[in-house]
Amino acid sequence: MARFLLISLLVTLLDQLSKSWVVQHFIEHEVVEVWPVFNLTLAYNAGAAFSFLAGAGGWQQYLFVGLALIVSLVLVVWLARLDASRRLEARGLSLILGGAVGNLIDRLMLGKVVDFLQWHWGAHYFPSFNLADSAITLGVVLLLLDWLLDRPDRKNPTPPSG
Repeated sequence: MARFLLISLLVTLLDQLSKSWVVQHFIEHEVVEVWPVFNLTLAYNAGAAFSFLAGAGGWQQYLFVGLALIVSLVLVVWLARLDASRRLEARGLSLILGGAVGNLIDRLMLGKVVDFLQWHWGAHYFPSFNLADSAITLGVVLLLLDWLLDRPDRKNPTPPSG
C-alpha cells in the first residue's frame, strides 16, 4: 500500500504547488477567465465546504484542524489494513488523504484554505475550490463506485423465489 501513500503525497504536493502559484500571481478576488464558464480567482475560506462556519470567530479553525488530523490518521490506518486486491478503494482513500492533508497544511500555515477554481453559469457561481477539494471529491466517487461494484448481491445473486 506504500504506492497509494505516494499518490496521497503527489496530490498534496500538486495542491500546495498550485496554491502557492496562485497566491504569488493573483490578488484576492482577482478573476482571470479561462473559459466562458470557468475562472481562476484567488479566494480564502476560513470555513469548511461551501464556507460553512467561515464567520464563526476563529474557533472553527481548531475544530477543522482536529478533524483533518483524525480523518488523516483513520485513512492511513485504513489504507495500511486494506487487502492488496482492493485497488479501487485504495485509490479513493489515497486521493481523500492527499486532499485532506493539502487543506490541513493551509489551515496550519494560513488559518484558512486557498481556493482558486471557479465554475459558473451566467451569474450563478459555484463556490471556489482547489485541487485538494477535487481530489477529495474524486476519492469519494471512487469509494462509492467500489461499494457499488463490490456489493455481495452482485457477486452471488439470489434466484427469485416462486
